[in-house]
Amino acid sequence: MNSLWYFNDVNLFNILCPHKFKKYKKSHQFDTYKKQDYIYFEDDFANKVYLIDKGKVKLGYYTADGEEVVKSILSKGELFGEKAILGEEKRNEFAQSVDNSTSICPISVDTMHDLMRDNQTFTLKIYKFIGFRIKKLERRLQLLLFKDTKTRLIEFLKELCEEYGYECENTGDHLVKHPYTQKDIASLIGTSRPTLNIIMNELKEANIIDFNRKEIRFIN
Repeated sequence: MNSLWYFNDVNLFNILCPHKFKKYKKSHQFDTYKKQDYIYFEDDFANKVYLIDKGKVKLGYYTADGEEVVKSILSKGELFGEKAILGEEKRNEFAQSVDNSTSICPISVDTMHDLMRDNQTFTLKIYKFIGFRIKKLERRLQLLLFKDTKTRLIEFLKELCEEYGYECENTGDHLVKHPYTQKDIASLIGTSRPTLNIIMNELKEANIIDFNRKEIRFIN
């Protein structure tokens, strides 16, 4: 399957991490974070972009009432803080470690601009990624604003299938092995875990999906 907003067949960590480039290897280091540690806060100065070596990172913001809104949850090989490349001066979101052993590769904006000047293919991959990320976030925002919880969940599951799914031989089912917990999914679609469980079980009883902790099967 092809998704409009999936940056397919690319592990950004393998392409972008400065330790891959001789010029930057000596001065490069990884940062480690425990669960609930913040990588950056809203309004922090935006002078770096970040690649995930291992673990998961949550991106979001807080409303005026102090309510947390989760924009995305990223895992190994993914990039975040990328709007700094486009000239963003201050963060309009927070980034927080979700795992106890998250490892992050920080890259200064100056280094990114150097790499982009030296390599046209590299530059095109970056801009392609940023475009897909924006479309994906716009799509999720539209769902949060205008769709009911069940529709938001179904659309999110379709997105998971496009990103992580593959067709099972003989049955025609699509199996999705994904990095999200139920808490992650509930946060991403703007609902509670109990409500998520109810809807997931409704879909299971309707023979649309079957699921366990790490897998979702879309029944043919």
